[in-house]
Amino acid sequence: MCTVKIDTTKADAFAEKLLGILNAGSIAIMTSIGHRTGLFDVMSKMEASTSFEIAGEANLNERYVREWLNTMTSGGFFIYDPENSTYLLPAEHAAFLTRSASPDNMAVFAQYIPLMGDVEDKILECFKNGGGVHYSEYKRFHQVMAEDSGQTVVAALFDHILPLVNGVQEKMEDGISVLDIGCGRGKALIGMASKYPKSKFTGYDFSEEAISFANNEAKELGLDNINFIVKDMTNFDTEANEQFDFITTFDAIHDQAKPANVLKGIYKSLRNDGVYLMQDIAGSSEVHNNLDHPVAPLLYALSTMHCMSVSLAQGGDGLGTMWGEETAVKMIKEAGFENINVKKLSHDFQNNFYVIRK
Repeated sequence: MCTVKIDTTKADAFAEKLLGILNAGSIAIMTSIGHRTGLFDVMSKMEASTSFEIAGEANLNERYVREWLNTMTSGGFFIYDPENSTYLLPAEHAAFLTRSASPDNMAVFAQYIPLMGDVEDKILECFKNGGGVHYSEYKRFHQVMAEDSGQTVVAALFDHILPLVNGVQEKMEDGISVLDIGCGRGKALIGMASKYPKSKFTGYDFSEEAISFANNEAKELGLDNINFIVKDMTNFDTEANEQFDFITTFDAIHDQAKPANVLKGIYKSLRNDGVYLMQDIAGSSEVHNNLDHPVAPLLYALSTMHCMSVSLAQGGDGLGTMWGEETAVKMIKEAGFENINVKKLSHDFQNNFYVIRK
């Protein structure tokens, strides 16, 4: 019988790493709670204060607030004064935790941790039986994605992202037709429709809830140059029947049921002198190339718990969040496109921006 000799130094180091993971996972959930309750926002405007003062200012239950404060203090978020029983959120920490700190508010992304945990039992069934978990099972997905998009896409749209496409802003000022596929709650499209009233904007998304929200917001803003439509993109390659000058997808292709069909439909829908802008996750199709990626574990986990699964739930390909640049370029070419320029933004390590023409 073969006896495996264990390197105790390596074993102890891994055990310590696991303890760190357990602590970090716990703090991630509490960070989400701090964001959703507004506690970080409240504390950023207060001097060192007691749990009663903080709970009162936030209009929350003191006992829960105190336990939350102790969690986050032990995690290094707050400074605690034992003599006065006060908690302080340093300005250096508030710069990454409050709504006013957007687009640098990291607490927004912490919401994905409990969101994934909410479907854990359903994902376990998929591990046993295959298939996937439908969009409707993710109770807060579109809300969180809209907030995420507001920080990553919308906040950078006019100053950083659209300038990657030479001349497109000038064309939208003059008036063109624009399509956004997988638009969610439509934050990016509403931003463009507000800024460029001479252009016509259309948004497609699978979710009735997201489209209803987007149409209501557009109506409240009095926008008459925008239309959001519930649309299943599975057979877009055969159903595409309208021509657009500019087509966008923001973090949307990889979780489509049939991404190749969507890309082929985009090719058919784009006028010959038009341009397609695809924003998607930066990374490689090969896991060994992603080992130094700063958020690879998060992205692979999100893929397992959402992006891959919602595609498989529709009988789709389950491409996954980390489909990678190599696969993306290959599929774009197979859709018929020949001119593909992959660009990056200096402040954004997470995304690639593909500027694509026929």
